[in-house]
Amino acid sequence: MQLEALLNYPRALPAMPRAVSDLLSEMNKEDPSPKRVSELIARDPALTTRVLRLSNSAFFRVSRKIGNVDEAVAMLGMTHVRSLVMAAALGSSFKGVPGIDLKQFWRYSLRTAEIAKSLAGTLYQNQGNAFTAGLIHAIGILIMHIAMPDEMAPIDMGTPALDLNRARAELMVFDYCYADVGAGMAERWQFPAETVSALRHQIKPFEGETYDALGGVIHLASWRARAEEIQLDEQGLAATFPDMVGLTLGLDLDSVLGKDPEDWEFSQALGAFLD
Repeated sequence: MQLEALLNYPRALPAMPRAVSDLLSEMNKEDPSPKRVSELIARDPALTTRVLRLSNSAFFRVSRKIGNVDEAVAMLGMTHVRSLVMAAALGSSFKGVPGIDLKQFWRYSLRTAEIAKSLAGTLYQNQGNAFTAGLIHAIGILIMHIAMPDEMAPIDMGTPALDLNRARAELMVFDYCYADVGAGMAERWQFPAETVSALRHQIKPFEGETYDALGGVIHLASWRARAEEIQLDEQGLAATFPDMVGLTLGLDLDSVLGKDPEDWEFSQALGAFLD
C-alpha cells in the first residue's frame, strides 16, 4: 500500500475526538486561556481521568497530588497540558491492534518520551515538545498494523516492531516507514510543525541538508528505549550507539545513558493508555 493510500485508508487513522479538536484550537491561539482549556478538558470525563492520571505520574514529579484539571493547568503549564491531552486522546484511540502488544508498545513509548524530555532539558530544547514527540514517535507502527496486518506480519517475524532495525526493514518493503506514517498522522491532527518535522526526520535527523535537533533527540531516546526493551548489555549498547547523531548534538553514550528513567515500568501512566 502506498503512503498516501495508507493515510487515507478508512479506520487506519483515528478520528480526532471533538474535545481534543476544540482544545487544540484554543491552545494554538497566541494567548490561550487556561480557564477555557480547563473547561474543555472537564467536559469529557474520560479525557479528564486520563489527563489527571498522567499528571500525577512520575514524569512530572509534582510536589503534591493534582486533584483536578484547573490544578493540572496551573501546575504543569500549557505546553505540558497539550502533551497530556494528546497522549490521553491517543491512548483511547488504539485498541486491539493486530500483531502488537499494546502494553509493551506504550511502555516503550513512555520510556522514549521520558528520555527525550530529559535530553531536551540538557540541550535547552522545549521539554514539553520533546515529551510529546517521543510519546507519539512510533504511532505509525500501530497505523500500519491496522491498515495492512497481512503485509506487516512477515516483517514482524523477521524484525519485531521494537527491533533497532525496524525502520530499515519497513523501508525495504514499502519505501516508507513508521516515521513517515506518524508524521502524516500528526499533520492531520494539527500538531505543531516542529513535532511533525521531528517525526518525519527521526530516522535520519542530520542527513543531507536536514538538521532537525528535535528529531535527533527522538532518535537517541528511541534507541535507548529499544535497547532496554531488547535488554542490550554494555557491549551491545556501545556497538549500537548512534555515534553521528550523538556527536552532532554534543552527546556521548554516557550522557545519554545518564538520562535513563528511575522507573522503567511506568505502571501508573500505562493505565491511561490501557484502561
